[in-house]
Amino acid sequence: MNTPSLTWDLEVLFPGGSESKAFAAFMEESDKLVQELLQELKRSVGAADEEQLAGWTGRLQEANLRIRQADSFTACLTSQNTDDKRAAAWTEKVQTLSSRYSQASNLFDVKLSELPDDRWEKWVTAEERKEISFLLNERREAVREKLPPELEGLASELAINGYHGWGDHYSLIVSRIGIPWEENGEAKKLSVGQASNKLSHPSQEVRDRMAARWEEAWTEQEDLAADVLNRLSGFRLKLYGKRGWDSVLQEPLRINRMSRETLESMWAAVEGSIEPLQKYLSVKAGLLGKEKLGWHDVGAPVGKQGESIAYGEAAKLIYEAFSQFSPSMAGLAERAFAERWIEVEDRAGKRPGGFCTDFPINRQTRIFMTYSGTMDNVSTLAHELGHAYHSSLVDGLAPFAQDYAMNVAETASTFAEAIVSDALLRKADGAAEKLALLNVRLESAVAFCMNIRARFLFETRFYEKRKEGMLEAEQIKQLMIEAQKEAYGDSLESWHPTFWASKLHFYITDVPFYNFPYSFGYLFSTGILAAAEKEGPSFNERYDALLKDTAVMTVEDLARKHLGVDLTKPDFWEAAVAKAVSDVELFAKYAVEIS
Repeated sequence: MNTPSLTWDLEVLFPGGSESKAFAAFMEESDKLVQELLQELKRSVGAADEEQLAGWTGRLQEANLRIRQADSFTACLTSQNTDDKRAAAWTEKVQTLSSRYSQASNLFDVKLSELPDDRWEKWVTAEERKEISFLLNERREAVREKLPPELEGLASELAINGYHGWGDHYSLIVSRIGIPWEENGEAKKLSVGQASNKLSHPSQEVRDRMAARWEEAWTEQEDLAADVLNRLSGFRLKLYGKRGWDSVLQEPLRINRMSRETLESMWAAVEGSIEPLQKYLSVKAGLLGKEKLGWHDVGAPVGKQGESIAYGEAAKLIYEAFSQFSPSMAGLAERAFAERWIEVEDRAGKRPGGFCTDFPINRQTRIFMTYSGTMDNVSTLAHELGHAYHSSLVDGLAPFAQDYAMNVAETASTFAEAIVSDALLRKADGAAEKLALLNVRLESAVAFCMNIRARFLFETRFYEKRKEGMLEAEQIKQLMIEAQKEAYGDSLESWHPTFWASKLHFYITDVPFYNFPYSFGYLFSTGILAAAEKEGPSFNERYDALLKDTAVMTVEDLARKHLGVDLTKPDFWEAAVAKAVSDVELFAKYAVEIS
């Protein structure tokens, strides 16, 4: 494999970046399609016939592809350069287009609900709609839980400069943060993306110094971040109240096609991970010469893998690991590196974090992150390539059948991480190298069983308090610390009170409660990995089949069909948690050997 580029290629999608004439024309065509569809649906009086429904279904799916394409392009532009004002302007235009699409979708869903049951069953089960019948039934049912379409349309339109506008305002706040840093005698300012990588630096001195600067930087912005968080949650609570919803979890659970019973069973099982993970954190603290880890030490490397890993080496490691499980998965990774789907350059002006986004019309994806050579970076890269593989498997399906939810999306990504981790552990030589790899695996267990649980506890409690009025930054910080202490079992010496301000996920407007789907994906993928180990090489075909079905059934039905398990019961989750923490004793053993 040739050394891959550090930057992605967006030119093949729409040449010219935010000044692209091709993108401007694409947006104009997309706007015309959606506007015409919206006006036609608005003019439609009374129940529609089957022919009309079929026509609207096709055009809505075309609009769906176009909006996903446009949204991905603007996300890439604004992420690679947070100062790109033209890209920010395009983001608002895409949001406006999405709002009109949502209005058309709401009207379409009403039309679906108006068709008499006997005619509906015949229409929706016809061969040409077989692939999306689940989605159509889902939409027909969901509309009955919402406001009348004209009110939903108004809410969607007002959200552009209100709800979504507040989310964009948070991005502006982040773009203006520059964290002062001195390195090799040079003083500079780091973006939050660059600075966050220092929190997992091998040097205790560097981690301590950055943790102090990091907390200081976010404390300076806490009032602005608190204002944004209050506005976003206030909008949601008001809209949910008008719909007659009594739980803030109703929307995220529906979006993720999972039941409250499944969520509660999962979290109950996760509580069983606290004690073994506390032991891991304690052993790790000893390796770092500390009695207890600080919040910023949780991601510190230990063992032999503290050295920087070149990007080209990381690409080769991932390709080889994927090859051991699935040739098609390896082929997708090879294509992503060769065709420059990935942006990893460590430079100023980038937004923090990482993501994978799809361009369904081109049948390609793009991956964004900032790579600095840590094992955590390698895991993130494998994670995002897992998303890319998932997208490749649903390419070519009807657009509605490509719309899988976040929780199963995170299943594919964490499964990819696990494959890479297992392959590396098998070839590791010596206690120090194995310790380093086990550390990365257990860091994931901490992230998904402790960190994400802390986010969930914080957010559910924040929403309850928000019903009584706006919260000040100090109140929010206290809620954050309480949630962290409960989730981590009070096993750290310091906490991150402004975590809620620094974490983008709390400010994403498209998907509320951007937390529990990560834990679901991690533990669900852990269960899938156990099945793969038991079955052997033939499992990769079953895995592909499972991923292809992720958008056309509930997670309970998905697990029942492909794994033969009941997710509403504790058994599956308890077994998954046990496997997730099974490396703790081995980690402790290798820690003794190298001490």
